[in-house]
Amino acid sequence: MTDPHLPVDPRELEQAFSLFNLASEQLAATYAGLQDQVVSLTRELAIANGELNRQFLEKEALSQRLAALLAALPAGVLVVDESERVIEANVAAQAMLGARLIGLPWVVAQACALRPTVLAGEWETIQPETRRLALSTSPLLGATGRILLFHDITQAHALQTELARHQRLSAMGEVAARLAHQLRTPLATALLYASQLSRPQLAEADRVRFSDKVVARLKHLEHLIQDMLLFVRGEAVGRDPIVVADMLADLQQVLEPQMLERGLVFVVEPGAATARVLASRDALTGALVNLLENAMQNCPPGAHISLSSELESEQVLLRVKDTGPGIEPVMLERLFEPFFTTRLDGTGLGLAIVRSVAQAHGGEVQVQSTLGLGSLFTLCLPCIKVE
Repeated sequence: MTDPHLPVDPRELEQAFSLFNLASEQLAATYAGLQDQVVSLTRELAIANGELNRQFLEKEALSQRLAALLAALPAGVLVVDESERVIEANVAAQAMLGARLIGLPWVVAQACALRPTVLAGEWETIQPETRRLALSTSPLLGATGRILLFHDITQAHALQTELARHQRLSAMGEVAARLAHQLRTPLATALLYASQLSRPQLAEADRVRFSDKVVARLKHLEHLIQDMLLFVRGEAVGRDPIVVADMLADLQQVLEPQMLERGLVFVVEPGAATARVLASRDALTGALVNLLENAMQNCPPGAHISLSSELESEQVLLRVKDTGPGIEPVMLERLFEPFFTTRLDGTGLGLAIVRSVAQAHGGEVQVQSTLGLGSLFTLCLPCIKVE
């Protein structure tokens, strides 16, 4: 231990001061460097803040422009979050679906404002006036949820319907001469038989026979006129949810006695038991009856005829299959033409009506046939979900 009473060596003191000065200079240089860094960082931070502020102002202006554009859009726009609750709605959407949308679950707002049509993706408004809307959806980028976009296609749908009606009327105009012949022949026959009824010497048995022939010809005329009206009208009347299995069961009860009377084996296979379609029950049943009656008339005794249903993707496939003689390939191209028939007593409108009904319900009809093996007609219709 150093004795404090001993004299201090000047050289040691000088060395200590020298070290102290060196450390002080180093600290001063370091402090000056830190000050330069602070100035540089402050300048960089100011530049960054200015850039961020500029970007913020640009994004705010963009947001305002987008909000103005969204408000001015004629299409309705809804935004739903991950819980399917409406969180945004533009002016057009509120005008189409009602003002009180924000905060409602979309399924509730949809049930209150819209009803489905026979076409997938198209809806009709319930109030205040009936408008037809096309709905498309897309995911919400950068967040959970989705965007619902509604387009008002009321006028386009009306024009399309009117165009289809004019096309059907045009088709009828092209075959007016053939139609006049078809009407004139049974009418002339009925008049001929009716003229015999006025003969006083006519036997009672002949009177009954002529009366039956008159009634048969008049029924043929009535059937022809009814088919014409169905073809011209074309549009499906009514929008009822129909359980496919129930409809097929009803058709089996109606047509099975006729099948047995002709010696045919009739099988019904309701594969899509729970499937439902939104359609006119009368129009759809009439189309299937037309297909089944065609099969009955073309099949010999002992042949098999089946009526089945199948659910494929978002469609219900209603199939009428027979083991009859089949259809000539050259006839397949004209099969659905109005007034085209190969039967002497046929009106030529049955299959044209089937196609018209299918199209009115947003579907189509297909046919496959092989000579000697039979034919298969498939009615493809959009299905509705079972809640």
